[in-house]
Amino acid sequence: MRVLAVDHGLARAGCAISDPSGTIVRPLGVVEPPDPVAVAQLAAAEGAELVVVGLPLSLHGDEGPQAAEARAFGEALAAHLTVPVETYDERLTTRMAAGSARAGAAAPPDALAAAHLLESYLESRRQSEPPT
Repeated sequence: MRVLAVDHGLARAGCAISDPSGTIVRPLGVVEPPDPVAVAQLAAAEGAELVVVGLPLSLHGDEGPQAAEARAFGEALAAHLTVPVETYDERLTTRMAAGSARAGAAAPPDALAAAHLLESYLESRRQSEPPT
């Protein structure tokens, strides 16, 4: 299943996409400013079958104003899509993206954060699937 991840921020939304098998993640870039219609168009162009919006929780797991913004963005995005939209905990993805940038990754930091979000989401799905 091809999944698009969105690292929503007030100024821009970083995006990343998985391959159809859900094993390889590629940063796509940013949508600036974060526009649900533009992200929906990107999802359609990339053939996304699911969109995951990062949910910025505190280290204790609490939701604050940024989480409310991300949820509202996800709801607005869902209104423009025919595929499901989910939220997923994005704690520490910005820090991981900074590490990737220092290691030489060329994508914008917000897109790297979306890629880390997507990798975490896909790994969580793999761990929760029953063995075949």
